[in-house]
Amino acid sequence: MRASRLLSILLMLQTRGRLTADSLAATFEVSVRTVYRDIEQLSAAGVPVYADRGPGGGFQLLDGFRTKLTGLTENEAETLFLSGLPGPATQLGLADQLLSAQLKLSAALPERSRAGAHKIAQRFHLDPVDWFKSPDQARLLPALADAVWTETVIEVAYRRGATTATRRLHPLGLVLKAGIWYVVAETDGQVRTYRVARVKSATVTAERFERPEGFDLGAFWAESTAAYERDAARLEVVLRIDPNALGVLAELAGAQAVREAVPITPHEADPSGWQVLRLRMDWPSEVPSRLLALADSAEVLEPEEVRVKVATLAARLAARYGTDWAR
Repeated sequence: MRASRLLSILLMLQTRGRLTADSLAATFEVSVRTVYRDIEQLSAAGVPVYADRGPGGGFQLLDGFRTKLTGLTENEAETLFLSGLPGPATQLGLADQLLSAQLKLSAALPERSRAGAHKIAQRFHLDPVDWFKSPDQARLLPALADAVWTETVIEVAYRRGATTATRRLHPLGLVLKAGIWYVVAETDGQVRTYRVARVKSATVTAERFERPEGFDLGAFWAESTAAYERDAARLEVVLRIDPNALGVLAELAGAQAVREAVPITPHEADPSGWQVLRLRMDWPSEVPSRLLALADSAEVLEPEEVRVKVATLAARLAARYGTDWAR
């Protein structure tokens, strides 16, 4: 355990630079005294690590020192072969680099680990796109990725609904969620999220920007998606539904909405065995048309305005096909 911690401390100092005893102790959940003993052990082993005292001090490796020791275990090396997504890498313009990196990693591994890594690659494939869907057309993704990497200001024409607006962005990161690319960018002092497929044009400027200190893309994305799911407009509906149609309802309303639905026990048992559920659906304006897709496997009980809209849509559909909908 200690040897693993010593190696981790060495690699953290190499990749992150100066670190304090307190931060290392918090990372490895040990005492500050233990951290000092670990540093002494590294120094005794010939690692050129030194300490700066006082405020702003910490431990640091001698400038120019680099260890060739990666410390990869067999399982860690095998797992790295799961991280390469060929589709997204191609969209980013990194397909050749991904292949090159995998070949270099494979060549650097011992024979036993190399066999295990290839076994992983042959038996597991990651596909981030849902069924019957294709990934967003993100032709400007490479330009956005380059602007993210070089911290360059970029001017974009962004489609929102029926209008297109010009935005001047400081791109901070790219996120791939369910086959859809998003660019997280700072504009007008606020960090916002933009869907890459809605960027109609992008002009990379010659201006650089300074990345906000301490900005964490993963933490921002987790917080913003949680806030969106929590605060997004929803409509509460009461449905009488055939239990066999619950799978279709999950596709229309979302699996989470169905899981959180509240069963309502009627005064008398339904002779056909149907259930009555109260659930919340997002995108209120689309709720009637989505519920219409349940056809005769469900009935909207509340609210009355949704019930009327579903009936109106059904009547229009019947009229379009020349059918007497009342029969």
